[in-house]
Amino acid sequence: MELEKALSQDESKGGVLAHLEKLETQVNRSRKKLEEPQGAQAVESSLGTKIRDKLRSEVKQRQARVAVRDTSVEPDQTLEISEQKAWERKRENVKAILQAYRFTGLSGKLTSRGVCVCIHTAFEGTLLDSYFVDLVIQKPLRIHHHSIPAFIPLEEISAKYLQTNIQHFLFSLCEYLNAYAGRKYQADQLQRDFAAFLAGPLQRNSLCNVLSFTYKVELRGQAFTFCARLLYKDLTVTLPTDVTVTHQGMDTLPTSWEEQRASHENLFCTKALHKVFASFTQREKLDMSLVH
Repeated sequence: MELEKALSQDESKGGVLAHLEKLETQVNRSRKKLEEPQGAQAVESSLGTKIRDKLRSEVKQRQARVAVRDTSVEPDQTLEISEQKAWERKRENVKAILQAYRFTGLSGKLTSRGVCVCIHTAFEGTLLDSYFVDLVIQKPLRIHHHSIPAFIPLEEISAKYLQTNIQHFLFSLCEYLNAYAGRKYQADQLQRDFAAFLAGPLQRNSLCNVLSFTYKVELRGQAFTFCARLLYKDLTVTLPTDVTVTHQGMDTLPTSWEEQRASHENLFCTKALHKVFASFTQREKLDMSLVH
């Protein structure tokens, strides 16, 4: 009777821990009163049963309260909360991506609308231009403002990846921008450092994926003029996919110069443009030293 009374009083105060403390006190008191072991075991068994029953009851009550709370939320409100959580997770995902890529040319900061991503381009360790994309984190994800050149296929990249894989979207955009910056850098280096080789202006389009130029080289005191056309079909690469080198002024070339023409085509396909002309410079210096 005392145990049942204690349990009843505990129920009015609430709290499973309080129940357990009270019951433990009752166990200790009963142990002192009972001299026989069998009596103590009976009390402990009874208390154990009551404790388990109270815990089961408490769990069921809590489950019932959660169920009532969930059913009280309107369907539209539930959908709204779910969408909000999804976009919060996407925002955190973008933040994590920026932190992961901060050493690979990507940086950014969170804004009131979403996130502003800055893409820093480079070629062979030389830092070049930077571009930004201001993203609005909402459904659907959209670009609020950007400084990406018009000839970069931003809309195409966005349509493929922006809504499904923002990490892939940023990675793909970096590829295009770095490749463009690398091609432009090579063309600029050629015009600046090796203008003496050029027999005319370097012609290029805005994407720098089509380059045409005429250049002259000397070998053993004899000069020859070549015309080169470099085509970059893949806009994510910095080496041409198609190279054509022709000779200007002669229908047929001596065997040695035909070999030179073919070797030039191979060089343009495998080395950066300005490095090819750097090798021409070294070769001319070597030829001059042999003459003397």
